[in-house]
Parts: sequence; structure tokens; C-alpha cells
Amino acid sequence: MENKNLDMFCLTLEPKHFSYIKELNYIPVGLGEKSFPDNCLGDKVGNNISLKNKFYGEYTFHYWLWKNHLKNINKEWIGFCQYRKYWAFNFTPNKEINFDNLKSKVLKEIPNNLNNFDVILGEPFFVNKRKIMKFLKKGFPLIISKPSILFNKDVRNIKFHFDLMHGRNNLDKAIDLLDVKNRDEFRKFVNKEVSFNPHNMFICKSKKLLESYYNEIFPWLENCEKLFGFDNLKGYGLTRIYGFLAERFMSYWFKKNANYKELPIIFHDINENLGE
Repeated sequence: MENKNLDMFCLTLEPKHFSYIKELNYIPVGLGEKSFPDNCLGDKVGNNISLKNKFYGEYTFHYWLWKNHLKNINKEWIGFCQYRKYWAFNFTPNKEINFDNLKSKVLKEIPNNLNNFDVILGEPFFVNKRKIMKFLKKGFPLIISKPSILFNKDVRNIKFHFDLMHGRNNLDKAIDLLDVKNRDEFRKFVNKEVSFNPHNMFICKSKKLLESYYNEIFPWLENCEKLFGFDNLKGYGLTRIYGFLAERFMSYWFKKNANYKELPIIFHDINENLGE
């Protein structure tokens, strides 16, 4: 049975997940190098950037959707989740979620009481709540250059966290490449806010709104390629820098341009049950 008002695209790297995702009444999306069933959506046909998946993550599918499939969607809501991360109305701790009860916990349709919202974002991740030792371990030189980070939680903003995890000043350099209408506002956002909506997951009510987002995010990421390239991106934090840039921009852009609601994201890696 299809979800009444929601097309939920569930992204995975593992073909063995296909049937289970279908059982959730979600639309399987196969990414990466493995071969998926012919009736599984992916990012490799038509106008695509599938070869950048290692660096872009989920956004190679978003690009494919934008260029090839968005016009074909007829459901009122369009959502995105992953084989390890799912939407829910109520948060459940990881230890209480298993392969058998996951189906009863995930979001299946959008209720009428959310019709006044344009987009649903995941509950925020607060970068200033991480333990001090994690900051010291990951970015001692950055801490030394700005010791107030240790004592003032408000200084531990989105920009600080990005510098720590994905290369010092890389976010500022990327923001310099944004169009004029977003550049200053996004810079203020990352320097002021201490949380962002994580995992590049969202549920959008309007194809028009989603297309507007794609029209702004992809030209920016393409400009960023001229700055960061691909050949010298070492380690997960840098290899996926385009996906991490998009993750921060997503929070800013939808909060600026849409009436939003935040819902929990729950975690269970179905690869534990259906992997190799």
C-alpha cells in the first residue's frame, strides 16, 4: 500500500536493502558502485553527476531528481531518509529500536495538522554541547588560537564546528563563492547559530520550493569544486566536504525561505540485518 500523501525516497548503498525499503512503503534509491534491480531508482542515468557520489553523498541523487524526475512526482510531500536514519513522530533511543519494530515507528504519511508547514527538518544537532575533550582531541591548534572556545559555549557555533571537522576556514572560503543574496546572511547564520538540522534530511511540501532550493545549492557546490577540487580531499571530513557544506546550507535556506517544523530522526542500521 502506498503512502497517501508522501513520496519518501530512502537512500542506500546496499542492494539487499531493496525489498525491506519497499516494505516500509518507501521508494528505494540505490547509490554507489553496486548493482541494483532495474526498477530501483538511482543517480546513474540521464543527466547525472553520479561519479561525484564519493564526495557529494546524498546530493548526487538530489541532482538526478532535479534534472530528471522531479516533474513526475505527484504526491503532496517529498521526503528523504537513509538506510540508517528515519523520520518519526516520536524519538526512540537507538537501543530500543530493532529490525522488527522499526516498521511501526517510522513516519508513513504527513498528518493534516502539519499542512501549514512548507518543510519538515530534523531536530537540531547542537554543536556547542559536545564534550570539551572531543574538541581538544580533534582541533588543538584551533583551540589554542581561540581559548575562549573552552569557556564560552556561544563561541562554539556552526563555523567553529565546521572548521574543527572539515578544515579551518574552508566554510568561509566556500561562503565567499555564494551569490550575493545568500552570502552575507549565510555567513551570519553560521557565526551566530550553535545548531543545525542534520543528515541532509528534509521533507518538502512543494515541488516549486524544492526546485528553488536545487537552483541555489547546486551552482554554489559547482563553484566550490573549483576551490576544493577532488584530488586532495583526504579523510572523511574532507572527502565529503560538498555534502557537509550542503548540510549547513540546507538548514539556513529552508529556515529563511519556508515555514518549517522539526521532527525526530531515529537510528537503526538495517545493514546489521541485511548486509553482506
